[in-house]
Amino acid sequence: MGKAILGLDIGGTGIKGGVLVDGHLEDIRSIPTPAMESKEYILETIAAFIQSYESYDLMGIGVGIPGLVETESGIVVGLSNIPSFQHVELKKFLTERFSLPVFVNNDANCFAIGVHKFGVGRPFKNLVGITLGTGTGGGIVINGHLYSGVNSAAGEWCSAPYLDNNYEYYCSGKFFLNFYSSKPKALAKRAISGDPVAIKAFEEFGAHLGELLKMILYSLAPEAIVLGGSIRKSYPLFKKSMYRSLESFAYPTVLENLKILISELDETAIHGAVALVDVEEDLVKVS
Repeated sequence: MGKAILGLDIGGTGIKGGVLVDGHLEDIRSIPTPAMESKEYILETIAAFIQSYESYDLMGIGVGIPGLVETESGIVVGLSNIPSFQHVELKKFLTERFSLPVFVNNDANCFAIGVHKFGVGRPFKNLVGITLGTGTGGGIVINGHLYSGVNSAAGEWCSAPYLDNNYEYYCSGKFFLNFYSSKPKALAKRAISGDPVAIKAFEEFGAHLGELLKMILYSLAPEAIVLGGSIRKSYPLFKKSMYRSLESFAYPTVLENLKILISELDETAIHGAVALVDVEEDLVKVS
């Protein structure tokens, strides 16, 4: 097979992978994450998963992690949903095992660079990616390059104080669980069917999300904000209230030039992990 880049998305429930060959992502696979096992067991599980792609001529490996990472050393600082995976020298382990360039970063950062290189964010040099799912994540691309900050923590607006909690509490699946005792997907079905309670839930969600986007605009004023994550599929249900919140933003010309886009990529995390890999530029171009 031709030269390829392997992208991994390591989550609390699953490890997912795919290879970029000739500008196209293919051979998507997944295995359960042994989240309750030891650090050593999890590392060996990751290594075995990578080994399953041995038929490809791999040029590098990119890894997205739902936690903080020291990007230069590739040390995973810690993951809340994988208890034993604290201060893990993941880059060193994989580099020594496979003798390949390895790049590790936060999964929300991977989302941002993924949509910039492979998705709707391609026309923009400066963008922010926001993932709306079980939690809320953020990533920043400045002048065409991913900005990760210290310990890949740039763009973690989710943890900033908002109302009586933080933005993640109101701008993720947690909002629907905490205030409506339901998952967003189930509420979306009810809203589409005309359920007034479900419609109200998404209107409130959109209003909170608009407040988060205003904070992003005040701090970065990007050309585009790209929404990802499972809740993005319900965008028509919260779009109007989100824009209503944005109306109070202090600088109308910034708002007029802003593009709010919905990611069309279903495997954005893997695309983003691939985009981390700093090898021959032609390998990561979309054909």
